[in-house]
Amino acid sequence: QVQLVESGGGLVQPGGSLRLSCAASGNIVTFYAMGWYRQAPGKQRELIATLTRGGVTTYAASVKGRFTFSRDNAKNTAYLQMNSLKPEDTAVYYCSAVVGARDYARDNYDYWGQGTQVTVSS
Repeated sequence: QVQLVESGGGLVQPGGSLRLSCAASGNIVTFYAMGWYRQAPGKQRELIATLTRGGVTTYAASVKGRFTFSRDNAKNTAYLQMNSLKPEDTAVYYCSAVVGARDYARDNYDYWGQGTQVTVSS
């Protein structure tokens, strides 16, 4: 049984920053990878960042250079640092985790948090 809980969302002006947190109920080192997704109203869910157990990160082109995925294994917590935020970043952000490498390669994540709202507006 795995629980993921996101926090840190809110309202921020364009150009501002937020840091999202994802607290896991178990040891995150047991996951092959973790991921951050987002979904805006009327749009498809988008995988924006991944971090493997081995420390390899990937980023979607829409966020590369602005967002940074990190983790603290001792705290069983993952983080998404978001800088230079744009109105188009407005979405619900979801933390996720995947157990096996095959599912990671297919973007088929096993566990999901409830999401946290990020709104970028002046």
